[in-house]
Amino acid sequence: MSHKRDKSNWLIFILIFFLFLVLIIIFNRLLRTSSLIAPGNVSGQNEIPIKTPLQKAVEKAMEEAQGTYSIVIKNMKTGENLEQLENKSYEPGSLYKLWLMSAVFEKISLGEIKEGEILSRDIAFLNKEFNIAPRDAEMANGVVTLSVKDALHQMIAISHNYAALLLLEKLKTSNLKAYIKKISLLNSDTGTPPRTTPADTVLFLEKLYKGELVSPEYSKRMMELLKEQKLNDGLPKYLPEKAQIAHKTGDIGYFKHDAGIVFADSGDYIIVVFSESKSPGGAQERIALLSKAVYEYFTSVKL
Repeated sequence: MSHKRDKSNWLIFILIFFLFLVLIIIFNRLLRTSSLIAPGNVSGQNEIPIKTPLQKAVEKAMEEAQGTYSIVIKNMKTGENLEQLENKSYEPGSLYKLWLMSAVFEKISLGEIKEGEILSRDIAFLNKEFNIAPRDAEMANGVVTLSVKDALHQMIAISHNYAALLLLEKLKTSNLKAYIKKISLLNSDTGTPPRTTPADTVLFLEKLYKGELVSPEYSKRMMELLKEQKLNDGLPKYLPEKAQIAHKTGDIGYFKHDAGIVFADSGDYIIVVFSESKSPGGAQERIALLSKAVYEYFTSVKL
C-alpha cells in the first residue's frame, strides 16, 4: 500500500513539474509578444513624418505630374537638402558629356591632349564606330572637323553630338570608364546604353563646385562652359535674368533630365531632376516650374 502511494506521489510531482515548465514557456512567449507591440513601437508606426518647407514647395510644384521623377536639391550654403529617388538608374542622354568634358580636361592638364589639336572624322565612320543606328543618326554623310577647344564648347553649349564623338574617339571609351570610377561615380557606366543616377550627378556637380575636378583652375573653366549652355527651356526657363546657372541637359527617348548649379545671393544650390514619362515635352515644362519654385523658396528664406 505504501509503495503505491509513493508511486502516485512521484507521478503527481512529475506532472506538476511538467506543468511548471509549460507555464514558463508560455510566460516567455507572452513577454516577447508584448515587447513587439509596446506603446513606443505602435506610436512609431503611426507617426506622421513632418514635412520640411522645402519638401512642401517641391510637392506643390509637382502636383499632378505624370511619370517618374527623381529630384535632388542641395543648398551649398546651408546644407539644406531634399532627395527623392536619388539612386534610381537612368539612361543619361547627353549628361554623359559632363564626364567626357572633365576627363578631356584631365588629359589636357597632363599634356596628353592639346586644346589646339584639330580633330576630323567622317560622319559615317563615327556612326559605325559608336554603333549609332541609321534611324538615330543626326547625320549620315560628310566630315566633322573641330579643334579640341571648340569641340568642348559645342559639346556643352549646344550639346553637339558629333563634337562629343570626336572627343570620345580621341580620349577612348576605356579611359572615360576609368575616369568615372576615379571620381567615385560608382553607379555610372559607359555601357550600351550608358547609365547613371541623380545621386552620382549631384556628386559630380558638388566636386565641380568645390574645385575638385582636375584642379581648381580647370573646374572653373568647366563651370564657365556650363554657364554658356544654350538649351535653356528646363531649369533656367522661369528664373530671373540676374540668376546665374551652370547646367547641362540630357534627353533621349522618354527621358528628360536637367542638372545644374544655381548661383544666388541667398546661397548657391545644386538642383538635379531626372524624369521618365510619355510626354518629355511636358516633363521639361515641369522641370522648369519646379526650378522656379525652388528658386523662390531659397530666395525667400532668411538664412
